[in-house]
Formats: sequence, structure tokens, C-alpha cells
Amino acid sequence: MLEIILLLVAVALAAFAVLAWRQPDTFSVSRSLAMAAPASAVFAQVNDLRKWEAWSPWAKLDPKAQNSFEGPDAGVGAVMRWSGNNQVGQGSMAIVDSRPDSFIRFNLEFVKPFKASNVAEFSFAEAGSETVVTWTMSGRNNVVGKAMSVLMNCDKMVGGQFEQGLAAIKRIVEAGA
Repeated sequence: MLEIILLLVAVALAAFAVLAWRQPDTFSVSRSLAMAAPASAVFAQVNDLRKWEAWSPWAKLDPKAQNSFEGPDAGVGAVMRWSGNNQVGQGSMAIVDSRPDSFIRFNLEFVKPFKASNVAEFSFAEAGSETVVTWTMSGRNNVVGKAMSVLMNCDKMVGGQFEQGLAAIKRIVEAGA
């Protein structure tokens, strides 16, 4: 009986390994939302890392997380480091490209609960009296990422957090408009 159980466990582990191995080598998660505010108002919320706490979905997951800032307050060279609970983890983000009212790119470095290097981008496109904001994160799927993709829908999980963050930015900029 023990031999059958061990065989079934070995087959299940092999099947899991095959499923993980077949996951894509890269990923991309993207969400967009229209906001009744000028691109300059929305851009200012994202380009100044000190303003993130007001709308970031991760700030609500761990209000006690420690943030520190380096470089300029906003734009290229601005860096935010964070350390929090397991939901927030530890890492840093640095603005590496910032084009006023149109585009921002960040390098993301996650340290805990797992190591990863990703890129996040925000684009701002005015459409009449609204600004369509698109938030995208992309990167390479390492072994841990591929295994997680088998167990959970990362697009839905991270995308849901992006939706919360965009909705919070919308509330802030529309209240100020």
C-alpha cells in the first residue's frame, strides 16, 4: 500500500513539474481605466513616489509597512524601498523613464517573499475630457513564477490589485478636478 501511495505522489509531482515547465517564460499584466481629469493631474499621482501611499493597493494590505525614499521626489532617479508583511514583502522601485503627462517606467526589484525583477509602466492618454491610464507589469517567469502560475491565476490576482489602485487614483484626481 505504501508503494502505491509513493508512486501516486511521484506521478503527481511529475505532472506538476511538467505543467510548471510548460508555463510561458514571460508574463504581462495590464489594466486600464478612464478618469475625468487631465493627464497632468493623473501623471503627478504616479510620478511622485511619496503620493503612492494614498492610492496604492499594497499600502492598504499593510499600513505598517516601512517606506524610504532616495533621489528626487519625482521623475527619473526617484526610488522607493519598502518592507512589510508577507502580502507586501520587501523590495524597491525606481523610475527609469518619465515623460510628462504621457509615460512612466519603473524597474521593480522584489526581495521577499521571493526574488524577482520586473518592469512596470504607466501610460496616460487624453481622450476628450478624460485620461485613460494603463498600468502594466511585465517580466520573466522564473521557476517559482511558473510554479505559482500553475496554482493561481496571477493575472487575476495582480490585475485585481491594479484595478483597485487605478480606482483609488481616479477618486483622488476626480475629487481635485
